[in-house]
Amino acid sequence: MISTKQLTYFDAVARHKHFGRAAEECAVTQPALSMQIQEMERALGVALVERGRTIRLTDAGDQIAARAADILQRIDGLSDFANSRQAPLSGQIRLGVIPSIAPYVLPQVLPELQRRYPALELRVRETLTEYLLAQLEDGSLDVALLALPVEGAGFDTLPLFDDAFLLASPAGSAAGKRTRPTIDQLADAPLLLLEEGHCLREQALSFCSLRDIENADSFGASSLSTLVQMVASGMGQTLLPEMSVTLEAGRNDIDVQRFAAPQPSRKVGLAFRKTSPLKADFTALGDVILDARPPARDI
Repeated sequence: MISTKQLTYFDAVARHKHFGRAAEECAVTQPALSMQIQEMERALGVALVERGRTIRLTDAGDQIAARAADILQRIDGLSDFANSRQAPLSGQIRLGVIPSIAPYVLPQVLPELQRRYPALELRVRETLTEYLLAQLEDGSLDVALLALPVEGAGFDTLPLFDDAFLLASPAGSAAGKRTRPTIDQLADAPLLLLEEGHCLREQALSFCSLRDIENADSFGASSLSTLVQMVASGMGQTLLPEMSVTLEAGRNDIDVQRFAAPQPSRKVGLAFRKTSPLKADFTALGDVILDARPPARDI
């Protein structure tokens, strides 16, 4: 078995072509260094050094010296990597985000992350909650930005902020003329929701106590943009997360209103494995998200 000590000593000999100077660099006696080189030769079964008045490497020694230098460089790289990870948000982090958050938060968050943490290599994946949690569990993702709570005993979460649900209705409709609509009045017109599998659908139904409402339908819509188009066409009304309003509702053919208190909302936060060593990174990520997210609208 070749030790890193032997590789270090042999690398010094290969560079200096002198046992005394190599020993001085390695802070050992010359006999101790020479003994380690001999043990390395015995372990490899080849002569590495041609000893005489001058020191020369054998052909095998030349090739092994190059490999030893590469191995030592890689070992130093491990130390550099470990040291760099002591700083928050450096190195690679794989972030998952649900579709009802990604387009409304990432455009502000990503540039701010790059500005504050230029050493961060962020990989982003956008998909539904169940897939994000599965990928967190199997290690394909490090952290996910989603709606809380999440299921699974192996996860920790970091709540960040509440995202209110607002009512979007066709411009000029009876619903749009109310000053502050109530949850009970959602039954007055068809309620358009995302298709099955989107946590936003389930949260809207749950928070609004509408699980058994007959006029709640998804129509196979897979994005909030599609729902807004349907509302603008007079097909019904929908619930929009407040973070999406600037992007999705900047038009004249829909009305957007806050509900009367208590307002329905969802809790947005980060989820990650309880065993993850990157919790300090996730706290720093949460701070950037809070600082960069769009401000609440005056509605």
